[in-house]
Amino acid sequence: MATEPEDTSTAWRVHGERIIYDNEWIRVFLTDVELPDGDRFEHHTAKLKPAAMTALIDEEDRVLLMWRHRFVSDRWGWELPGGVVDEGEDPEETALREMVEEVGYRPKSFRHVTRFQPMVGMIDSWHDVFVGEGAVKVGEPTEKTEMQRMEWVPLSSIMDKIRDGDIWNSGTLVALLYVLAERGQRGK
Repeated sequence: MATEPEDTSTAWRVHGERIIYDNEWIRVFLTDVELPDGDRFEHHTAKLKPAAMTALIDEEDRVLLMWRHRFVSDRWGWELPGGVVDEGEDPEETALREMVEEVGYRPKSFRHVTRFQPMVGMIDSWHDVFVGEGAVKVGEPTEKTEMQRMEWVPLSSIMDKIRDGDIWNSGTLVALLYVLAERGQRGK
C-alpha cells in the first residue's frame, strides 16, 4: 500500500460534494475542491462500480482475447474477459464468473496481480487484474453479445497489437503489460 507523504501541501482539499446524476452504473458528483494556492471551484467527478478482468494464458504462451466493438468510442479492439463487480461479490469471483460467461474457460491456477484506477482525477473506479495459467474449457460462452470472436494470441505478438492500436482498453493494457514484464518479454 502507498503511504501518505509527510508534506501534504500540494493536496487538493475537498469541502463537499453533491450528486447530480445517479443510476445503477454511474454516480456523477459536483465536488467543491480547493487547490493548494487557495483557488476554490466545483469539479465534476464520477464514481463507477469496480471491475475485474483476467489474462488467461495457456500452455503455449498464448492469451485468450476477445475481438469486440465499443459503441462509446465506435472502435474495435482486442480485450480480456472481464466485467463489473456485482454487489456483494469479490473481484476474484467476478473475474472467474466473467471468464466462464464470456469465453467458456476456467484457469487451472489463478492469482491477483494488481489493482488500478483507469482515469484518476475525474473518475473513481477500481479495476482488479488477475492472471490465470492453464485453460480448462468448461462450456460455450453464455454471453452472446460480448464479442465478435475470440482467439488465442501469442504473447510474442502483444506489443505489435498494442503499437498498431488493436489493444487499447486500459484493463487489457495493464494486465498484458504486467504479464510481459513479469516474463521479461519485449516487443520486436
